[in-house]
Amino acid sequence: MTLATFNTLDKETAKQYLFACCGSDKWASAMMSHFPFASEKQLVDLSASIWYDDCGETDWRESFTHHPKIGDVKSLTEKFAGKEQAGVAVAKQETIQNLAKANTDYEAKNGFIFIVCATGKSADEMLQLLLDRLKNTPEEELHIAMGEQQKISIIRFKKLLTDGDFSFLKVSQITTHVLDTAVGLPGKNISIRLQAKRNNVWQTIAQGITNADGRIPDLLPQEKNLKPDTYKMVFDTGSYYATQNLKTFYPEVEILFNTFDETHYHVPLLVNPFGYSTYRGS
Repeated sequence: MTLATFNTLDKETAKQYLFACCGSDKWASAMMSHFPFASEKQLVDLSASIWYDDCGETDWRESFTHHPKIGDVKSLTEKFAGKEQAGVAVAKQETIQNLAKANTDYEAKNGFIFIVCATGKSADEMLQLLLDRLKNTPEEELHIAMGEQQKISIIRFKKLLTDGDFSFLKVSQITTHVLDTAVGLPGKNISIRLQAKRNNVWQTIAQGITNADGRIPDLLPQEKNLKPDTYKMVFDTGSYYATQNLKTFYPEVEILFNTFDETHYHVPLLVNPFGYSTYRGS
């Protein structure tokens, strides 16, 4: 479907399609107030501004209820097998059971299920991320999950408008890359938290795990720009070296950095068990 075709739909049908992308009635209704859409970029930009600026906790939580639980085999098979959560669909039974248990613990702690943009992530990666995010406060998780939902909405826009032009989409405004200089290889499976100060306290606003290339290309939703401010990346280097049975002088590495505008910021980490360095990359 092209955007031009979508714009010819009756409003009720168009709203149902949009609702399926996000799961929030307030968001879908606000989006429809701009229907028909001038371009795919307007669609994405509006989705972000409405989601972040006009919607609130009630709307975000409503959206979360329209997802299957990660590790719920029956739900994944019926609704999402081979789609957004394909990594779970082919996972070992033990991993799925661990995902189900961790998700139950997560829901009991936070009051909503674990939300993650699962595209491209294996079940093992999601399990590690879920266990890491269980350490966050409910307030942190609400905002992380809200950001993950925006990533999912963009993916669903692209699946809805299969003939649409989404070439304008960029990578996350904030990216990172970890290189283990002791062995000259990427630092993979490292948990990284992006934090901002709220009420003078550092809070996690996005979280991810480095891939096989040592990168996290989707830390923030595409087209989401942070306001110019001071931010912090926290790298869980202790766990990374523990899996290799190595001691490290740095159980965590914290990098504070400033953003000045809406351009891309790449924050790499060069690390070994007894030293590290960083710089602004490109």
